[in-house]
Amino acid sequence: MASVVLSEAEKLYIVHGVQEDLRVDGRGCEDYRCAEVETDVVSNTSGSARVKLGHTDILVGVKAEMGTPKLEKPDEGYLEFFVDCSANATPEFEGRGGEELGTEIANTLYRVFSSESSVDLKSLCINPREHCWVLYVDVLLLECGGNLFDAISIAVKAALFNTRIPKVRVLEDEEGSKEIELSDDPYDCIRLNVDDVPCIVTLNKIGYRHAVDTTLQEEACSLASLLISVTSKGALTSMKKVGKGSLDPESIFEMMETGKRVGKSLHIALQKILDEEESLGTSRQKVGFLG
Repeated sequence: MASVVLSEAEKLYIVHGVQEDLRVDGRGCEDYRCAEVETDVVSNTSGSARVKLGHTDILVGVKAEMGTPKLEKPDEGYLEFFVDCSANATPEFEGRGGEELGTEIANTLYRVFSSESSVDLKSLCINPREHCWVLYVDVLLLECGGNLFDAISIAVKAALFNTRIPKVRVLEDEEGSKEIELSDDPYDCIRLNVDDVPCIVTLNKIGYRHAVDTTLQEEACSLASLLISVTSKGALTSMKKVGKGSLDPESIFEMMETGKRVGKSLHIALQKILDEEESLGTSRQKVGFLG
């Protein structure tokens, strides 16, 4: 993870600010920075999104490819996550520095999406035991400026919302062999229902209080944080403690309550942006990947 070195005086200044609910950039402890979200930014994908949150910049592409259902779930498709930490994002990713973090992020995403209800995997089945859609979700870290997991989860949800999967017909001949026919009409497609896809809310314990959407400087003042995934209805689907410090039960309970509250408003804000983009259709101005 990208890190910064602060003097004791700088740390003290940040910690005191958090105690007073007034952070260095003027936000309160439960305030997110303004996120820039843009979908449909990579042309050769089934769906894509780019999210900028402060100095954190994430690009996610989703590719739908035909595969074989897993033996234990013969009537479902599935998701595969790949995370690439660009060496340009932070010098620490040069060499093998980014691999460990990439694996940690991918494992966290698998955990977040392991909940049965997050994506309707049955809708990805073409014919049981034989064909299904596999969604390859590629996450690229372009820049790391704090609050990485939240930004990634927002980008993944936006990319899945943007994903369009071709409609398929299964034709069977007299001998019983099956042939698959893909619709070549780009508007004849399946859309995923992302209503239950969770977002991650990271709560960093700083001093006696906790703050969301922390900058790298604030993260340097935190010894422990809680990563929780929350649905748009405020249901908590997974939780993980990060960092060397300890958290007492009362803090954990408070952080969970904050996470649910903040998570709900995060979903509302994200859905509003996605719906606005959708309503503009092809007429919207695209900033694009190189914007």
